[in-house]
Amino acid sequence: MVRSFAAACLVVAALLLQGCAGPRQQPVSLPADYFATKTDRIAVAMVALPKPDTEFPGAGCLLCLAAASAANRQVTVAVQAWPIDDVRPLKSEVAALLKAKSQQAIEVAEPVEIDKIKDRSNAELGFARKDFSSLGTSAGAGRVLVIHVAALGAWRNYSAYIPNGPPVAVFKAQAYIVNLSNHKYEWYQEFDLTQAAEGAWDEPPKFPGLTNAYFQLIERGKDSIKKAIAP
Repeated sequence: MVRSFAAACLVVAALLLQGCAGPRQQPVSLPADYFATKTDRIAVAMVALPKPDTEFPGAGCLLCLAAASAANRQVTVAVQAWPIDDVRPLKSEVAALLKAKSQQAIEVAEPVEIDKIKDRSNAELGFARKDFSSLGTSAGAGRVLVIHVAALGAWRNYSAYIPNGPPVAVFKAQAYIVNLSNHKYEWYQEFDLTQAAEGAWDEPPKFPGLTNAYFQLIERGKDSIKKAIAP
């Protein structure tokens, strides 16, 4: 219970920080002739993948979050054991799509530690907040396509202490192309996908229905990103 309460405190702190964040970046459409007009190298990078975990949106107070965490302890244990191996090939698959569009795509070998990349001063909407120049330098590229899977796992909505329904698998990501000459977004899109278990979900300890939904959702998420790049 102490561990659950500590986790609840961290969630509340994160929500407070989000509340202080600036305006949200809006989508930037990829022009229909984009790949026909670009000939410079493009680096393809993937942010280090998150570990699958549970969250309980709507359980807004510390005691509510602690109670939700305790009530879903077995789900959390199962979710935290979910693998992420099926997500890793996405970078190479995107690079292959770009090459099929006659792009000089170069994969950035190491996962990007996004928190270690310095912020750009006075970044405005429409421009990347992070300075991705080093990624372009290492690949000899003028652009970088970043795949950032921000959350994997299962979320369960709450109203204070009361769950609003069963947990659902989540896949939350952003993908964007940054022009490294000025750090302007040439494309920016968010992917916020969920998938419920088919049939019963509450089958501890491994929750096979929810686990199957997670694996199905990973494929949906990957396909959504690839189709956005190459419809």
